[in-house]
Amino acid sequence: MASDFKAIPLIDISPLVEKIDDPNMANDKDLLQVVRLLDDACREAGFFYVKGHGIAESLMKEVRDVTHKFFQLPYEEKLKIKMTPQNGYRGYQRLGENITNGKPDMQEAIDYYAPIEPGKYGDLAKPMEGTNLWPKYPSNFDALLKHYISLLRDLSRKIMQGIALALGGPVDAFEGRTAGDPFWVCRLIGYPVSTDILEEHRTDTGCGAHTDYGLLTLVNQDDDICALEVKYLVNIFQVKNQSGEWIYAKPIPGTFVCNIGDMLKVWSNGIYQPTLHRVVNNSPRYRVSVAFFYESNFDAAIEPVEFCREREQVVSPSMKRLYTGSI
Repeated sequence: MASDFKAIPLIDISPLVEKIDDPNMANDKDLLQVVRLLDDACREAGFFYVKGHGIAESLMKEVRDVTHKFFQLPYEEKLKIKMTPQNGYRGYQRLGENITNGKPDMQEAIDYYAPIEPGKYGDLAKPMEGTNLWPKYPSNFDALLKHYISLLRDLSRKIMQGIALALGGPVDAFEGRTAGDPFWVCRLIGYPVSTDILEEHRTDTGCGAHTDYGLLTLVNQDDDICALEVKYLVNIFQVKNQSGEWIYAKPIPGTFVCNIGDMLKVWSNGIYQPTLHRVVNNSPRYRVSVAFFYESNFDAAIEPVEFCREREQVVSPSMKRLYTGSI
């Protein structure tokens, strides 16, 4: 049984959002404090909440609301945007079709990916070539999600710039790998009430335990249902003890739950480690979660960045001043 997640950090990233593009940001105490908190969160938990991100809470709720409305449609209507290999695996995925660790997840979803034109990356991207499928209902679904995704792309880029500083690199350390043409996934997920699922298909897991494969995930979850669980791992001398308990990443209205993924583990040369998480919807209500996965440019090299190739973190002069209290 999971307990309250008391350890997950809540970070007000407004100084980062507002000042990261300022040429004088290296001497801004508030921004560098955010960088320090990001570093602590990535090292110790792999998860953190962000507030002060600049995206209106009303917009976050509207995105969840249209997601609820779509999943309330008749099954035949949802199948009009069914996921197929022909459209690069974009579209609607029915209940139990998503598999984690060899077991079906009790969820339905719509996957939206960064569009990839035929031949753009040669054979490398051929299975992912395609454009997104948009439902006819709700009528504002298309425009709303496109606007939301553009905001999340920009926010994710800024958080990654903060993470670059946290690792001791320059603010643009990842720009050549992420800013040119970042791949992204926006997955709208619905978790039915277990009693609404046929008993022979029913399990208690909305999504099995896993780490995300990419750089950074931002989750917009329903405000009043605890379902996302994180494997709380004791961090001793920067090495996570694999024994631990499942604890809730409780919803905090107006925040995103963020977590780092396997790709950032590689880029940071293991300085940052992703954390196992899963979803179990034991509530009596249908739950939705909108997860945005920010990735590298599709053809970027997945290897440690130069300043992380030595296991010990290199600390930039501005970070040294912050840690020693001289700024």
